Amino acid sequence: MSSRRTLSLLRLWVLAWFVASIGVSVASPLIHPQSIEVICSGAGAIKWMVQTDDGAVEMGSTNMDCPLCAPATGAPPAPAAWAPPSPHPLAHAVQPVQAARIAAATAAPLPARGPPHSL
Repeated sequence: MSSRRTLSLLRLWVLAWFVASIGVSVASPLIHPQSIEVICSGAGAIKWMVQTDDGAVEMGSTNMDCPLCAPATGAPPAPAAWAPPSPHPLAHAVQPVQAARIAAATAAPLPARGPPHSL
């Protein structure tokens, strides 16, 4: 019975800390506002630049200025794009009959002391 109560309290503490961290990240721009510029590259990447007294500084991925900026470390990986393999131009040459004909036509001659040729 006490283990169930302990797990219930632990669950509530984890939930409370999660809600508190989201609350702090939402309140951060209200308490310490900064001018943020969004720079988009041609490749589709987005870079966030913060104007400070020292000049423009790039924001890292660990900043918690809003819940949407939180890094998604627990997200599943993106599905890999799968394309069927393209057929090889000499695919017909690796078939057993064609491979045997090509090997016979391009094979080196037998050595001088090879086995006798039977008819």
